[in-house]
Amino acid sequence: MAEIEGAEDVAARVRLPRMGQILGEVEQLLGERRMSVKCTDGKTRLCRIPGKIRRRIWIKEGNIVLAEPWEVQGDEKGDVLWCYTSHQGRWLYDHGYLKGIEGL
Repeated sequence: MAEIEGAEDVAARVRLPRMGQILGEVEQLLGERRMSVKCTDGKTRLCRIPGKIRRRIWIKEGNIVLAEPWEVQGDEKGDVLWCYTSHQGRWLYDHGYLKGIEGL
């Protein structure tokens, strides 16, 4: 990523995970609004985009997302709540929120 002069002075507005939510990186798009997400707790979950936000966000492989594990099968499945921009993802990485994901 290219460094921008004065970029460290700009405060990024980033949605942080709340109770029961987790950050992750999209590994693979599976179709039918489903994707494989590598989460910060070390687990890979099959996540889907709920209908109410399906048309509002576009997700590609490698994007950082905010996911919420299901109450049943929470270790295997979840819902995608938010997709971060590249600048927000860099901010999360720099501030230590993405420590459980290797390869970043």
